[in-house]
Amino acid sequence: MNLLHSNDKAGQYPASWYAATADALPEFAPLTGTARADVVVVGAGYTGLSAALHLAEAGMDVALMEAQRVGFGASGRNGGQLGSGQRMEQTGLERLVGDADAAKLWELAEDAKDLVKSLIAKHDIDCYLAPGVAHACFTASEMQHEHAYADHLAARYGYRQITKLDRDAMQALCPSPAYHGGILDMGAAHLHPLRYALGLARAAKAAGVRIHERSEVTAIDEGARATVHTKEGKISADHVILACNGYLGALNRKVASRVMPINNFIAATKPLGADAARVLTQDVAVADTKFVVNYFRLSHDKRLLFGGGESYGYRFPADIDALVRKPMAEIFPHLADVQIDYAWGGTLAITIKRMPYLARLAPNILSASGYSGHGVGSATHAGQLMAMAVRGQADGFDTMARVPVTPFPGGPALRTPLLALAMTWYSLRDRLGL
Repeated sequence: MNLLHSNDKAGQYPASWYAATADALPEFAPLTGTARADVVVVGAGYTGLSAALHLAEAGMDVALMEAQRVGFGASGRNGGQLGSGQRMEQTGLERLVGDADAAKLWELAEDAKDLVKSLIAKHDIDCYLAPGVAHACFTASEMQHEHAYADHLAARYGYRQITKLDRDAMQALCPSPAYHGGILDMGAAHLHPLRYALGLARAAKAAGVRIHERSEVTAIDEGARATVHTKEGKISADHVILACNGYLGALNRKVASRVMPINNFIAATKPLGADAARVLTQDVAVADTKFVVNYFRLSHDKRLLFGGGESYGYRFPADIDALVRKPMAEIFPHLADVQIDYAWGGTLAITIKRMPYLARLAPNILSASGYSGHGVGSATHAGQLMAMAVRGQADGFDTMARVPVTPFPGGPALRTPLLALAMTWYSLRDRLGL
């Protein structure tokens, strides 16, 4: 199954609230004929746009290939949360890679947040950036874990932007009967993801990047000068960057064996007006502790943007509205029958340990993907790290690439049944409160 074409109309953004509230760019022409570049970047999401922008600003001739539209995939559909740290907690990273590399990974994650904020400021990207992400817990033990982790970040890494929330404080922030407590991280942030992606694309174009939409890459010939083939053309380059995440397909088996596409879904209610305070009393985003995570925030026009729902295959369900409404009603029972104006799906990608997979696939071919729901910062930063590595400054890239990423059992061939099995198990754990 080719996820570039399985669930969406060719060359069109999904009918999301994001697409309805963003100013799309004029279409970029497909690649035709034969061309050359210093670097070819495959995929125009956050990773590819960031890589292309940083390379072009360094004076390199860059061509960016996108199978659909810029920001078409997860970069234009996600929950818009710019989180702190890596996707794996620092305590886990300390055990996995040791204290020294764990400290470097923390610094890189903080660099990722700063990079997003600086790009938005530098390029005047109007994407409703606002501070604050809360982690909401269902039980006292989960809350105690979050509070202990906040203490660990303060003691070991000097990170003191987290406020610990007991039950009353969480209720004052998010009046849901489901939550027992949590934390509020004011160093994290949230934004309009598609407007951010389109802003990066405008900046890349202004820097001289040649952007080609409707230019699906079908094959890559490796060599001292690699050749990237599309359906209507081919382009040779000294370097190639793969920035495909959940839409890699069959372009590289090594990456596909370690990075699994999964679908996720979001709904946008009608504007809630004064009732928005029954969801959140501050302009922050929330993610909770379920494995099939619920995440939500209020839009600038006071809609609830709620992400959640279980997906056991790669086809989007016929009724996304109903799929998301179920977990939304569990968190906010008073919204069980609220009008939903938009509901959409998207494909992201995960790894077994939820850390991104950065790899040098050949001396002149780099790849980054598998952000596991942490991609606003991580993907933008991975693009910058690959751009730096192309120019011979590979310290950050190499630190990320040293993190072990285990292949999925059975590789790409067994990903679909493995996904169904995993989602069945973890959704059962969520229901049982384990």
